[in-house]
Amino acid sequence: MRYNTLLFDVDDTILDFKAAELQGLSKLFGNQGYELTDELLSSYQILNQQLWKDYEENKRTREEVLNTRFGLFFEQLGKKVDSVAVEKEYRQYLNQGSQRLGNSLAVVSDLAKKADLYVVTNGVAKTQYQRLEAAKLLPYFKEIFVSETIGYQKPRIEFFQHVFHKIAPVDLEKTVIIGDSLSSDIQGGKNAGIDTIWLNANQQKANIQPTHTIQTLDEIYQIL
Repeated sequence: MRYNTLLFDVDDTILDFKAAELQGLSKLFGNQGYELTDELLSSYQILNQQLWKDYEENKRTREEVLNTRFGLFFEQLGKKVDSVAVEKEYRQYLNQGSQRLGNSLAVVSDLAKKADLYVVTNGVAKTQYQRLEAAKLLPYFKEIFVSETIGYQKPRIEFFQHVFHKIAPVDLEKTVIIGDSLSSDIQGGKNAGIDTIWLNANQQKANIQPTHTIQTLDEIYQIL
């Protein structure tokens, strides 16, 4: 194989985060007396994505993102909520979201026979472990690396330095990161000096150039 160390992102790479998010938000909003319309969903996602972008750029801590996002959002609707309590409720719903993305189980289980597979994610540790286990993907990864426990997040070089230290010895020329996010996965790979595979399911335009681009996970074999 071209690469012997594969670093996989989780959300919208091997697990369907959008489906899990939609399910969790629908329950949460219903409990707050709102129907989750397309307009409300879009408004929440815009705010949430900006907060996580701030986290990637080291402008906010992970705790600040999680503990303020629902308070900020419902404030826009003119409603005051206990942001920490609402986040805890949402996390319970999100933990149940174990839908796999595409053919990820078949791809991951096959690749695990040929290379060393690791998870690299900016998610919440407990949530990611539960979802990966429920999706039956967990056994195929040698180790799970989560920003929450490392103390640094993708795309920061410190995140990847921690990973490389833990999995040493590692040949960077034979290491590749696979993910859907240009700003965290692809930029992170560039910062770390490794090749990148961008899962671009929606044919978005790239403002950061990946080494390789695929539309579905199955296409990874054309590269490996």
